[in-house]
Amino acid sequence: MSVFAGLSDQPRDQIIALMQAFQNDPRSRKVDMGVGVYRDAGGRTPVMRAIKTAEGRLWDQQTTKSYTDLAGDAGFRDAMAGLVLGEARDARRIATLATVGGTGAIRIALELVRSAAPQARVWIPDPTWPNHSPIIRQAGLAQASYRYFDAATGAVDFGAVMADLDRVRAGDIVLLHGCCHNPTGANLSIGQWKDVARRLNDRGAVPLIDIAYQGFGDGLDDDAAPVRLVARDCPEVLVAASCSKNFGVYRDRAGVLLALAGNKAGAARIQANLTALNRLAYSFPPDHGARLVTMVLADPALRSAWQAELEAMRARMLALREGLADALRRQSGSDRFGFLGQHRGMFSRLGATPGQIDRLREDHGIYILGDGRMNIAGLHDDTIDMIARAIVDVGL
Repeated sequence: MSVFAGLSDQPRDQIIALMQAFQNDPRSRKVDMGVGVYRDAGGRTPVMRAIKTAEGRLWDQQTTKSYTDLAGDAGFRDAMAGLVLGEARDARRIATLATVGGTGAIRIALELVRSAAPQARVWIPDPTWPNHSPIIRQAGLAQASYRYFDAATGAVDFGAVMADLDRVRAGDIVLLHGCCHNPTGANLSIGQWKDVARRLNDRGAVPLIDIAYQGFGDGLDDDAAPVRLVARDCPEVLVAASCSKNFGVYRDRAGVLLALAGNKAGAARIQANLTALNRLAYSFPPDHGARLVTMVLADPALRSAWQAELEAMRARMLALREGLADALRRQSGSDRFGFLGQHRGMFSRLGATPGQIDRLREDHGIYILGDGRMNIAGLHDDTIDMIARAIVDVGL
């Protein structure tokens, strides 16, 4: 008998399946709005110019491929702490860890929680990034959900959020999207963030903020403002940050976990445990992408060029959003899709049924995920009207 006979079959990843279906579609007039990567007007996911310049310098200057620290290069960790936390960064309270992308940061954060408080429940918004729940389950932690999105209005159902957070217990973890909510694109206002932070403090819960799209919403500092508010207002905070989108280093897997403690001794204890968890998971984290990010953030000219390119990407996505909302207003004769122009980031969620999603794909060659999430960056100026007509045609 095989030792692996007890393994269960695993469901196919829906995003990978959608990618394959799109590639196999022979139609020339087709649009991929499923995969969560930024695309430029030519349909490419480009290497950012500042990253390309840094890579050339690294090629010339790097003299070794030896290991960095178990926690990752200190320069990278410090640079990312500054980018995310800004003036809210407090060296006395913070522990930092370089990770294998933002996903690795979430996984290590949950491993830390399990080590410290295995009885803790992890609360996730409904809906959320599809990988959140399986990672929590694989980490061996209990989970619960809180209502987040009102499909009828396309906005955050804040009354439901606050009502459900009233059920959180002391020691629980509450996962929040720092900006550009995935999959809905609907964000809490800064005033609502203040109310959430106050509620979590009252309940004795710890926020875990997943910020994967800083700079894609309203700008680098505006997108980080909620994280900085929570860092100032809450005694303990976990932040998982990704460099994949805003630096375009998807395949290089650069991420960071920031942990804020109540005092210096607590931060030192957390740092020791984070370093140990890295050692157990993969010993030393990858450094190439992290090194490029550090070089860009440390060099004023490169940083300025990177910020300009990032801002152009953000502006393009916002223009595409507004263009689609306008086209749908013309096609439908109503403003029922006006929420698309209000959302931020790469994603929005259409209130589509499975049958309508199938018709978009089969009749119109438009590929979106089964939950109705669509990647706005998959749009092009010359496909906006086609997509608007198709959305109205299938009865949305």
